[in-house]
Amino acid sequence: MSPSGRVEIYDTTLRDGSQQEGISLSVDDKLKVAHQLDILGVDYIEGGWPGANPKDEAFFEAAKRQLNLHTAKLVAFGSTRRAKGKPSEDPNLAALVDSGAKTVCIVAKAWDYHVIHALRTSTAEALAMAYDSVAFLVEAGLEVFLDAEHFFDGFRNNEEFALSVLREAERAGASRIVLCDTNGGTLPGEVGPIVDRVKAAIAQEIGVHFHNDSGCAVANSLISVDHGVLQVQGCMNGYGERTGNANLVPVIAGLSLKRGIRTIPGDNLELLSATARHIAEITNLPLPPQSPYVGSSAFTHKAGLHVSAISRRRDAYEHVDPTLVGNGTRFVVSEMAGRQTLQIKANELGIGLDDAATANLLSQLKTLEHRGYHFEAADGSLELLMRSATGWAQPYFEIESYRVMTDCYATPAPLTEATVKVVVGGRRVLATAEGNGPVNALDEALRAALISEYPDLKQMKLTDFKVRVLDSSQGTDAVVRVLIDFTDSEVEWTTTGVSANIIEASFNALVEGFVLALLRASERRQAF
Repeated sequence: MSPSGRVEIYDTTLRDGSQQEGISLSVDDKLKVAHQLDILGVDYIEGGWPGANPKDEAFFEAAKRQLNLHTAKLVAFGSTRRAKGKPSEDPNLAALVDSGAKTVCIVAKAWDYHVIHALRTSTAEALAMAYDSVAFLVEAGLEVFLDAEHFFDGFRNNEEFALSVLREAERAGASRIVLCDTNGGTLPGEVGPIVDRVKAAIAQEIGVHFHNDSGCAVANSLISVDHGVLQVQGCMNGYGERTGNANLVPVIAGLSLKRGIRTIPGDNLELLSATARHIAEITNLPLPPQSPYVGSSAFTHKAGLHVSAISRRRDAYEHVDPTLVGNGTRFVVSEMAGRQTLQIKANELGIGLDDAATANLLSQLKTLEHRGYHFEAADGSLELLMRSATGWAQPYFEIESYRVMTDCYATPAPLTEATVKVVVGGRRVLATAEGNGPVNALDEALRAALISEYPDLKQMKLTDFKVRVLDSSQGTDAVVRVLIDFTDSEVEWTTTGVSANIIEASFNALVEGFVLALLRASERRQAF
């Protein structure tokens, strides 16, 4: 471990992370991500490669005017001078100096295989490229880090050359020398001895930069800290090319909560979940529910045995207190649930279930899940099921019938029309609407029928619609499960429907979504 008990967190989401397939950040997006990382309290934010593309150049120009960092230092990334070139004439090095960043990180080849076959130069020239480039940037008044690219592969292939690259960077004045596992193939058992050998060879502070191709990037990063590295590089949410970089979320949480090592400010740990989710929104990549520490399922309990134990001792099935990272415990209900699970969930919703109602509900739940319902993903439908177990019946409207027709003409899009007949406010109402497909048409028709009686429905909207075939062997006659997500701008809920008729499954889920919207609105009025 670092003698100071402190590890620097270096985030490269804006550079290495943005190389992930499916991520394309605008300049404005990059400024927003950098702002979130600064609030979280990381030490360094690698903004991009200003000499490589116009977008990164535009980002660094915008950062000069718009990015007011309070905790982090902005880093510009680049490469060493070109082979046989002069640092003073190298456009990439000039772009680093002109970027406005006070800290720069340059990459140098540390594997002789790459030097010979990729750079097509000699190892002696590669060493000179590292030394010259670092010295040039130091002389320009910049804090300089050196990323030793492919270091671990290079060390295994030619230890002396790999270490010589580090020595040249140190001699030239680099303040951090970073060991990169660029191909991501290093396993945890190899890391400690290699880091120890490096620390014996150079005196300068060391960082590590692991890729996750072997699924070991976080483990390798944590092991490196055990062997004295000062800096860990990685990306929020594990973004990065191929299988990603070391995920800084479990790195930060693991070091801070389990090892007592200072990373980000201690009071900021509870921002981890919100930051991870916010950045996921900016990248337009949903945060996987199973993400360690910060995912929606990270502290979610489903099995009845687990729920029974955790209701008595919360540390029985949780490795840390989820509130420390801004997350929370959740209990989901499924065919694996026991009575304790149902009662805990009912208490969360403010629903009183006695023993008889709980027993009946448990039996009904298991029957419905056997038919294909999925209540752990449909919290709204579960709430209505629980309320009905107490004898509650929704008082808002009654469905008499519905019909959907689709007419296809010689036009680009078919026309879908839906008609619903409901009883609402003591009146029988018939409403017809057109839509982009049957679900949209039914949604519009149901709104038209109810909106005059319940104007609160104007605030509700559908945010997602998912269909899953439950038995593909039945082909087009298969039973399907529909999940619909709703929001009224204050809360979100999900409902489900199951049927061999996809329109019936969709309509049932749609109706439950409307009932919950009216229930939420009624609860808010009662609260005031």
